[in-house]
Amino acid sequence: MDMALVVAPQRAALDLIEMTASTPGVLHILQFSLAPAFLLVAIGSIMNVMMARLTWVANRIERLEARVEEKPDEPFTDELEWLTRRRGIAQRAVMFSTAAAGLISVLIAALFISAYISLKVGTFIAVLWVATMALLITGLTFFFRETWIAAKGPASRGAAKPEP
Repeated sequence: MDMALVVAPQRAALDLIEMTASTPGVLHILQFSLAPAFLLVAIGSIMNVMMARLTWVANRIERLEARVEEKPDEPFTDELEWLTRRRGIAQRAVMFSTAAAGLISVLIAALFISAYISLKVGTFIAVLWVATMALLITGLTFFFRETWIAAKGPASRGAAKPEP
């Protein structure tokens, strides 16, 4: 057995330990990852609000569909269309926000990994950050659109006013 094959992985492991053994080095990585970590918390909080709205809309659709089955002659179609539209927009908002949370998580992982490899990953991290912001802005735009439609209500198009 070639001794170089045995020594090389051990040397790589020792190099990795030496690179991460210094407290200032680890603290430096943690400082870089704080802003993305706080952004991840903020995205989670926003998604909590989005999911609450999406759940309310989905429950309202189910209640209206049950009423349509009981009383098929009553006009609930306008409100159902309005709610279905809101649900689709809210789902897109959640989808884009989830993608932003996923990318920011990859960015945090890349920051930590970059401390242990010799490759230059600055451009990759910058691209991840810009992509995260684009996804988050898109998600917030859909969220804004959903709240706008909710504020106008189905009554603005001549539909019956929704019941609570």
